[in-house]
Parts: sequence; structure tokens; C-alpha cells
Amino acid sequence: MSRSLRLLLLALVMLAGAGCATRNTISDGADSALMLRGYDPVAYFTVGRAMKGRPELRATHDGLNYRFASEAHHAAFLANPARYVPAYGGACSNGANYALKTPIDAVDHFRIHDGRLFMFGSASAARHWDMDPAANIRLGDHYWETEMKDMPTKLQNLKRWTFRVPHYKSDAQLEAEWQAWQARRARPAGG
Repeated sequence: MSRSLRLLLLALVMLAGAGCATRNTISDGADSALMLRGYDPVAYFTVGRAMKGRPELRATHDGLNYRFASEAHHAAFLANPARYVPAYGGACSNGANYALKTPIDAVDHFRIHDGRLFMFGSASAARHWDMDPAANIRLGDHYWETEMKDMPTKLQNLKRWTFRVPHYKSDAQLEAEWQAWQARRARPAGG
């Protein structure tokens, strides 16, 4: 094995050890793997907006902690947790279709699509995803199941920033596409 290959492998191992998180969680008080930055996952579905969960109303699902704004939301989650957990381990859904685990804004940028919760890191990420939700979900689901789910975030992102997916588009390219998409949608029918 060449010296440069050994150094590269060592760097990858060090990166993997430095960031072992596989889901987009934070630590807060007794919750070391808190999803959605402590926001109530059920509220996105029932009230259509983010609501801060209460630390005393919590549940653990798949080793991850969730908080709830009300007893009713807590009970709904306990009855069917899989219905409410965010897609892609809580990472940005527009990053998932490029096999990237990127952070989210748990307050303002989310979509409920076909009964699933999709989170986004910014307004532009959400609107870029909106251009073709079906294709983005297909790609995101594929990458999540085949390479992202159990891969540490830093290692996954290093891999995909180095070896980009074939359909990768930069933010500038996506924004140009979105502008053209908006212009097409604004045209009157038959125009």
C-alpha cells in the first residue's frame, strides 16, 4: 500500500471517529440524541407549524429522543412513531437526493408530502426540492437506504463532496433552474 493511500485512509478513519453521529441530533439537558432541535414532530402534521416540545413530554424511538408540546401529541407519537419521524434522519431533504447529510432549520422549512415529514436547511433548499418532489424522494430514499442511514455524517459528506453523485447540481444551478421553473409556471396557459 502506498504512503499516500495510507495517509488518506488514516484521515478517513480520524474523520469517522471525530463525528460519529448518523442522525441530525443535538444534546439538550437529559436528551443526548434530541431530534428536530426539540420541536414536536406531531405538530408539523396537526398544526402545520413547528412547536417547541416540553422536556417532560418525551419519547425515545430508534434510540432518538423526541419532545412534544402536548399530551395528545405525545400519545399520537407513541401510538405510531414511524408516521411522525422525519425523513432521512432529520437531515435536509434537498441534500439527501445528493447523498449529503446537511443541517436543517426545524422551525420554518419543512414539507408534509404523501404523509411524510421532510425537513430543509433553508427556504432555497425547500423550493429547489419543490420543483420535483417525486424524483427527489426517490433519490433521497435510495441514497438513505443504500449508503447514508448508518454512515457517520462527516464521513458521508466527505465521500459525497469528493465523489459527487452523477446528477449533482450546485446551489447556483438549482437556483437558475428554479427561476426558469417559476417563469414557466407564471406564463398564462396557451402563452
